Amino acid sequence: MITILSKQFSLVNSWINDLRNVDVQQDRMKFRRNMERIGEIAAFEISKTLEQKTVEITTPLEKITSQEIAVQPVITTILRAGVPMFQGLLNYFDKADCGFVAAYRKHDANDYFSIKQDYLTCPDLNGRPLIVADPMLATGASLIEAIKDLLNHGKPTEMHIVAAIASQQGVETIQNAYPNAKLWIAVIDEKLTSKGYITPGLGDAGDLSYGEKLQR
Repeated sequence: MITILSKQFSLVNSWINDLRNVDVQQDRMKFRRNMERIGEIAAFEISKTLEQKTVEITTPLEKITSQEIAVQPVITTILRAGVPMFQGLLNYFDKADCGFVAAYRKHDANDYFSIKQDYLTCPDLNGRPLIVADPMLATGASLIEAIKDLLNHGKPTEMHIVAAIASQQGVETIQNAYPNAKLWIAVIDEKLTSKGYITPGLGDAGDLSYGEKLQR
């Protein structure tokens, strides 16, 4: 299942426009906040699909029964570009547990890359919904590697993947690898460059959030 958050016009469209706009991108705080907002909207939509349980609430006047999330999710992201979107998800799923993956593209002299993954920490996933924030779903290679390692920590009841911008190729790659995963994507771009970058895309989400890095 795939849900395109910008399919019906809303503020998501405006936030994506600002994320792409080279003039607005100079404001790092706004860039991070817009990623965070997309995470918040995705969290709200995901929450509608989660299993519920009945709970008893005591108000100052009486006891009532109501509905609550049956099992709190585990929210994970790939450092560092995913942190703002991850924070947006965590703002809404504020009782969730969290996991982190350190993965990156290692570029050669011709700017082609392989995926390097150095670190992962995650709670037990057995019997819990898993939500993975990956703001730029390009080829899908780093996300597949991250999920593969995350699933060594248990079998989640369901898996949700949240992205701001995805390529059509990346979406198809993830759907083929994990056909039961639910994708929540703000917008899909049709093309990847020959070197695996989304176009028109928005550039490097990590650098735009936190500054340019030295690649080691």
